[in-house]
Amino acid sequence: MLRIVRAFWHDQRGVALILVSITLPAIIGFSLLTIDMSRVNNLHNDLQKGTDSLSIAAAAELDGKSDSITRADRALAMLVANQYNFTTDGFTTDGPPPGPQPLSVSAEKVTRRYLRSLPATDNLPITAANVITDEVADASEARFVEVSVSPAAGFSAIFPISFLSPGSNGDWTIGAVSVAGFKSGVCDFTPVFICNPYENDPDGHTLEEAVATTALRRRLIELRKVGNGAAAGPGNFGFLEPPDGVGNGAQALAQTIATSKPIGCYSAEGVDTKTGQNAGPVQDAFNVRFGIKANGHFNSPEYGPAANVRKGGTTAGGGGGGGGGGQCPTYNQLTFNGPGNKGLPRDQTTPWMNGRMGNGDYLLLGTGNYWQVNFGSATYPESWNTTTPTRYEVYKYEMSAGLVGTASIGGEVGTPPNSCQPPVTTVDRRLIYGAILNCAALEETNDLSGHSTGLPVEAFASFFLTEPVSSPSDDASVMVELVDITGRGGQGTLDNFLRDEAQLYR
Repeated sequence: MLRIVRAFWHDQRGVALILVSITLPAIIGFSLLTIDMSRVNNLHNDLQKGTDSLSIAAAAELDGKSDSITRADRALAMLVANQYNFTTDGFTTDGPPPGPQPLSVSAEKVTRRYLRSLPATDNLPITAANVITDEVADASEARFVEVSVSPAAGFSAIFPISFLSPGSNGDWTIGAVSVAGFKSGVCDFTPVFICNPYENDPDGHTLEEAVATTALRRRLIELRKVGNGAAAGPGNFGFLEPPDGVGNGAQALAQTIATSKPIGCYSAEGVDTKTGQNAGPVQDAFNVRFGIKANGHFNSPEYGPAANVRKGGTTAGGGGGGGGGGQCPTYNQLTFNGPGNKGLPRDQTTPWMNGRMGNGDYLLLGTGNYWQVNFGSATYPESWNTTTPTRYEVYKYEMSAGLVGTASIGGEVGTPPNSCQPPVTTVDRRLIYGAILNCAALEETNDLSGHSTGLPVEAFASFFLTEPVSSPSDDASVMVELVDITGRGGQGTLDNFLRDEAQLYR
């Protein structure tokens, strides 16, 4: 008997089953916890991806316009389709296909805050100073959006939480937060700012409306340089801080305006002004585009003239009649519209901008007017008989129809003289580019005639130079037509310059 008991005591067969039976609850528990943690991780990743997408979609609308928050909210509601998975309660049987389906993002579970700024470092919390409280009046200041998302029905754990904590139901709260912002800017732009000619327009026209309407776009705008010659009011212009490496002084600034290969990049969130420079080289910088060469300046190919330099000018003091002779070898003051030559006409003025905004009506067709003087009986689009085109459209038609070399009654042609640098054809040299600032509002707290920093940009724009700058003085006029703007209302011709992106910050 004793031998039988001793044998039984030392017999180890089946011991594994005993050990497994003892540890089975722990094994099952850890397995359930592993599954739950995997489900939690998958749900959080799902939520974070959806939150990131929502914040980026909303941030892409924060372009500094007064309706940016309205559009951002619309993007939150409509642009992103996301579904919750890996949550047992997050299913619905509504709608096709039959059977339980993951719930879509529920509007009441998506919250957002629009921010004008972020704390200096990511470890600092967002405070009231960063948050926009008046989303109507301050919508244009919104630069960031914080989006928070939580599951539509929580997360139910498989592991019996009540076993460890009596009364617990196993529902966890899981969410995700994302902060995105919109950065808008341009590169390869000339360092010029132009005071918004439609800021506080008495007829209620806006910059976007002006770009979209031919009758407004063909209005001639007379720009004056901010500083000694003019105040920072609608239709005047000044200069931005040139890019690093360009150098200081009027001549360096003029080079960045004259070149066909500008290198400056500017952000819509803020630009720095640098006005008060001597106007002489700046006049040369504009006029070199017309084949008018300054003494000793801009002698390399990147400063070449436009492919069409017709301007209705003769050289004063002799030097080549009406055909543009002598313009490139030495700088000459121009006499416009004489004799037998005619540049793109000016239009009648309006009371707005002290008479420096045209009404859009100019003499294009008919005996003695621009077309007949320069091109005689050459055909033109029939639509011009009923709707006057912009001067820029006329200029482009001359090139597309092969009329640049046609001589006017006085002998002027649009082809640059052989003594000039070869014409630049990679870009349109008759266009100038600039940042549009709401100067009237900005001047209340900034000195735009000197050096101001961080000025918000209403839009970036292109303007057509209709004629050379006739005087080197600070109050000389730069005659332009508005062509296009970036952002809402733009025609897309400036897209190659844009560097717009919505990006995650937190």
